[in-house]
Amino acid sequence: MTMDDLVIPDTRACHAALEVASAYCTPALLNHSVRAYHWAAAYASAHGIAFDPELLYVSAMFHDLGLVKEFDSHTVPFDEAGGHVAWVFAAGAGWPVERRVRASEVIVRHMWDEVDVAMDPEAHLLVYSTSLDISGRRADALPADLRTEVLARHPRLGLGEEFLACFRDQAERKPDSSPAASVRQGIAARISANPLDTYGA
Repeated sequence: MTMDDLVIPDTRACHAALEVASAYCTPALLNHSVRAYHWAAAYASAHGIAFDPELLYVSAMFHDLGLVKEFDSHTVPFDEAGGHVAWVFAAGAGWPVERRVRASEVIVRHMWDEVDVAMDPEAHLLVYSTSLDISGRRADALPADLRTEVLARHPRLGLGEEFLACFRDQAERKPDSSPAASVRQGIAARISANPLDTYGA
């Protein structure tokens, strides 16, 4: 399996989602979002999981927008804020209400510990891919050559430190949020031990 096997849908929504993410995310967060899609698509391919590529790609591009200053909310958790941004974006893209809701759900659920693949395959995949990229969880579920190729094309650029700073800031201001729970549960140690920061990077 190579990156060429992981097709990004050639749709207006996907092109626009990348444009928005590129405009608002830092380089490290942007690369993280791109890698999140590739890890998810690769995992789906390796495990025979059927999914909606456009929905997954748009959700991956927007899943961390709630961490950037322009969309950060002092009252709404970052994952919920990102879900709202995705809903608005999807409305502008002409998606029906049900599909807008799905994008929002996928983004909110990516912070769950697990999502049943039968209930929501896109959220299931985004949980896997973001956990892999942030903490290295289940990295060995993907081929080593693919990991090397993805990291070479979309380097990490110090993501771990930047992401942890974002989560600590969110935790301080929103103690009941998912980032606060992650900080309490030791995400700092998991980030520092992420093998992707030394593996082929």
